[in-house]
Amino acid sequence: MKTSLIITTYNWPEALDLTLKSVARQVEMPDEVIVADDGSRADTADLVRSWAARLPVPVLHIWQEDRGFRLARSRNRAIAAASGAYIVIVDGDMILHEHFIADHKRAARPGYFIQGVRVLSEPETGQRLLREGILNLGFFAKGIQRRRHTVRNRVLSWLVFQRRHTDQKAIRGSNQAYWKSDLMRVNGFDERITGWGREDNEIACRMYHIGVKRRNLKFAALTIHIYHRPRKPEGQNPNDKYVRQTIEGRSERCQLGIDQHLVEFGSHPG
Repeated sequence: MKTSLIITTYNWPEALDLTLKSVARQVEMPDEVIVADDGSRADTADLVRSWAARLPVPVLHIWQEDRGFRLARSRNRAIAAASGAYIVIVDGDMILHEHFIADHKRAARPGYFIQGVRVLSEPETGQRLLREGILNLGFFAKGIQRRRHTVRNRVLSWLVFQRRHTDQKAIRGSNQAYWKSDLMRVNGFDERITGWGREDNEIACRMYHIGVKRRNLKFAALTIHIYHRPRKPEGQNPNDKYVRQTIEGRSERCQLGIDQHLVEFGSHPG
């Protein structure tokens, strides 16, 4: 099963460097790494070129002009460029456990997308991760939240994994995996969604509508989130309306999605 790892980023090369460092130590590498860049400066491109020369798999840098927060479009362009049948998506401020890719590949099942977990680092710990290049935090580490997500255990993971979900609880795009063929069926992420949040919730609804359910992957495919100031807007998110429209209309495909990028990158339906 050919697997593409997509890493989203925007103007934080220090964090992206640590993410790519954690990719380099994988016991089972993805078949390619794609950096989905929402308009970063030239220093990010320099960093990606540096890692492309060191990693044993192809590394692509898919950049788009900085016109504000356009994560959905950035992801779609990376997915369009991906040659893998299975797509693993993480944010560029995540440190991946050495078995991250292997765990995701083991969890892949037709008819499902996967939602993973993350440990949250607190401000001082986040700075220490970057300063010292730390890739591992144990259960008793200081300055972390959700410390249960430091535990990798295949038995516990299997027990949690048996449950099927079609709700909106705990959906976060920082650690997810999809079959590319399913992403193509729903036309990828809805690019009407700009600004922070809800693109993951909205695509989940369309996945449910075509019969693809969610399984939660815990105690496996572990990640550590490098602290940054919250980007979540105060009050009601204006993107909530798109989620409501998708639910009420039982929508399966978005109109402004991945299909507009296939000519540029070539179609790899997965």
